[in-house]
Amino acid sequence: MAMAKKTSDTGKAAPAKKTGTKKTKSVEKKVIADKSAKKTSSSKALADKPVKKANATQTKQTKAMPVSTAKNNVEVYSRFTDFDIGLFKSGKHYKLYEKMGSHVMEVNGVIGTYFAVWAPNAQYVSVMANFNYWDRGSHPLYVRWDGSGIWEGFIPNIGDGETYKYFIKSTSGEELEKSDPFALRWEEPPRTASIVADTYFEWKDNVWMKERYKHNALDKPYSVYEVHIGSWARNPESPDEFYTYEQLIDKLVPYVKDMGFTHVEFMPIAEHPYYPSWGYQVSGYYAASSRYGTPKQLMRLIEKFHQEGIGVILDWVPSHFPGDAHSLYRFDGTHLYEHADTRKGFHPDWKSYIFNYGRNEVRAFLISNGLFWLDRYHVDGLRVDAVASMLYLDYSRNRGEWEPNQYGGNENLEAISLLKEFNEACYANFPDIQTIAEESTSFTGVSRPVYTGGLGFGMKWMMGWMHDTIKYFQTDPLFRRYHHNQITFSLIYAFTENFMLPFSHDEVVYGKGSMLNKMPGDEWQKFANLRLVYSHMFTHPGTKLLFMGAEFGQGSEWNFQQSLDWYVLEYPNHRGIQEVVKALNKLYKSEPALYEKAFEGSGFEWIDGGNAADSILIYTRKGHEPKNDLVIVLNMTPNPHHGFRVGVPEAGSWKEIFNSDEKQYWGSGMDNPKAVKSEQIHWHGRDNSISVNLPPLGATVFKSGK
Repeated sequence: MAMAKKTSDTGKAAPAKKTGTKKTKSVEKKVIADKSAKKTSSSKALADKPVKKANATQTKQTKAMPVSTAKNNVEVYSRFTDFDIGLFKSGKHYKLYEKMGSHVMEVNGVIGTYFAVWAPNAQYVSVMANFNYWDRGSHPLYVRWDGSGIWEGFIPNIGDGETYKYFIKSTSGEELEKSDPFALRWEEPPRTASIVADTYFEWKDNVWMKERYKHNALDKPYSVYEVHIGSWARNPESPDEFYTYEQLIDKLVPYVKDMGFTHVEFMPIAEHPYYPSWGYQVSGYYAASSRYGTPKQLMRLIEKFHQEGIGVILDWVPSHFPGDAHSLYRFDGTHLYEHADTRKGFHPDWKSYIFNYGRNEVRAFLISNGLFWLDRYHVDGLRVDAVASMLYLDYSRNRGEWEPNQYGGNENLEAISLLKEFNEACYANFPDIQTIAEESTSFTGVSRPVYTGGLGFGMKWMMGWMHDTIKYFQTDPLFRRYHHNQITFSLIYAFTENFMLPFSHDEVVYGKGSMLNKMPGDEWQKFANLRLVYSHMFTHPGTKLLFMGAEFGQGSEWNFQQSLDWYVLEYPNHRGIQEVVKALNKLYKSEPALYEKAFEGSGFEWIDGGNAADSILIYTRKGHEPKNDLVIVLNMTPNPHHGFRVGVPEAGSWKEIFNSDEKQYWGSGMDNPKAVKSEQIHWHGRDNSISVNLPPLGATVFKSGK
């Protein structure tokens, strides 16, 4: 993952104006209404939907003690059982979001909000908010007596929409104002306070959820459109304003469906203070970014994708977090979430902080967070960012800047253990999802089951293929014969992992040029090369990912500060790129040979992978049924070939079912309009062969039609 290195430090939230009595429409699921609840002049009007009740007996069971002898406006109450605490301390509590944070509920007939925060090295913790005019001393929480370090309490007569922070006085006397690590909603940056919210939503995606396993299976088509919400598109009349989650329902959803992608992947949408980080510097791990709307608006967007048969993947960032004063860094005055040893706890590339993967409570925080998005937001997959940086203690470090593990190696054993446990928890609770690793090294078994010694991911980004392929296509076709191994090397290791082939956001920033401008030659050749490289991706073993803008050949690099250059679709060359991506998605989804054995060596066979002189590749893709086998021919030079002989797996009639050089794609129109009957001419080691036309810088796909 590449990103801007700077982080912000917005620190203390600006004094917020009093919120008044605005009503909300819903609160936590499975709750009981009490419209007669008391209200104070300083509180928001409470939610008029049901809230969860608690009785006096539950309250008496709380093991807590006040930190002050002064009269407290906070009532003793706990959502934690002894079993919860045991799980939390051991790092095995995977649903902390049901306990920690702020929760609107009813206690002894009064509606209010329960607060719980982990701050084991604090001597005093209080809730400061709009309702108490940000007074540090009026609403102190109680610390539990069980050594868990959890501070908690129930504050009557405040509810959904209340803005708050925690005031924490550490044992050293340091005074901190912190946002809630488990808050479900945050203020829009640069403001930094948390907001009491709920994620109750009446989902209408039952059909998708029941059949999701079919869409997410490893032997089904999996074509992903990667999106950065803030810059995919903006209102032309207000180019500085983001489209909201709600607005994207009518814009992004139909576009992804029309393009034929099976999934959409959102770059991180958890709350982050610094927009130029692209979302990879997360402050609010449990909150959807308020830049684009509310949590329930995001849920409606995901629901709409599901109703249209499209899966949703989220980028998830457990590798590091920023050092903003209001966030996780030194949360209770100590290195609570991050590793205290800077050799393990500070990231030199991104000037950010690395989680302490060996601390049980931190492990529970992270695993709970992954499950939270799968549970509450019905997400279909998590793409885990920067896995390589987690796996190695010496990642981006020089000699003397890291310490070997207990066995003398450079592997981060605690991070490896966390990733294995994370994947086991994800698949145990949601067996029909996918976890995908952005991992760029040769670490063994990233996408292999934990019980066989792997990390347990469902898929892994094929970074080597991406870099080799781009490097090959950047080479002038005249000289590609000398770099033939770059385009064929991936098939040596293609089946060692469950690989996803990405052309991602990292490849179109920081002077690397757009996908179009990586291609050599004149204008026509640039577009032909781009159509060809996409054809190679869609016919190569593995699943697919394409970053937004690349699907229509945007000429400029991605700029997160503005919309994509949609205006270029006025020109036929860019429309041609868009149409060829549509056609490739259609081909991919309709031809079982391209997906049934995507991760099996038996699903691929070279016919001729050694023709470096002509820079031509010929191979077959195979499914479960031989009748579905395909023959793919890639001509990597501008030289057309007439009557080019290709060995085929069996005798019969072979029909061209795809040609990247079609005129509708802005190609030259050199195709094979009629089915070609095979001849008993031994070629490429096969008894039968066909004579076909190969277009310049073109891809052709043939299927038997016997």
